Amino acid sequence: MPTGVAMRDAREQLFAAAERVLLRDGASALTSRAVTTEAQVAKGLLHRHFADFDTFLAELVLDRIGRVEAQGAALRESAGTGTVTGNLVAALTTLFDAVAVGIVGLVVVHDAMRAKVREVTGGGLPLLNEATAMVRCYLAAERDLGRVAAHADLDALAPTLIGAAHLLFADREGARPTHGDVEKVVTTVVADAVT
Repeated sequence: MPTGVAMRDAREQLFAAAERVLLRDGASALTSRAVTTEAQVAKGLLHRHFADFDTFLAELVLDRIGRVEAQGAALRESAGTGTVTGNLVAALTTLFDAVAVGIVGLVVVHDAMRAKVREVTGGGLPLLNEATAMVRCYLAAERDLGRVAAHADLDALAPTLIGAAHLLFADREGARPTHGDVEKVVTTVVADAVT
């Protein structure tokens, strides 16, 4: 591997390499050697930017959480436009891209990394926790606009939507769910809540 070469955006290059390994080989194959080999850099580069591999993985998850938070802001902005179901279908399809599904698997199996992420985010299952908050905030905005019923239990609807959507997208071997598959789940979950 090359050494002594200045790199721009080393963190982003390492994150992108980790995502490629995760997509191709799964969470169990994600090692520091696999990441640096994929990034075509010396192994020491990772340790120059991160205290250890668990810290690297935690930063990878936190980076993805930051994307979810940005997506949440965009979803809240969509309140009052389109349809509630359509907005949720689009958001869940974007949220559960192949990398996010892989990262959820990584969070589930990697205890030390999950503990590091929880130091920053608090309890719950990182990434899915933030996704649930994103959906809940959106539903609250729609409720304020009268497009979701006042009696709707948002604390039950949001995790139900996230859990059901995650199950749809979590099959790494099969084809990604179609728009119709996601729409059917969303429509079923929010049927009594959307006015």
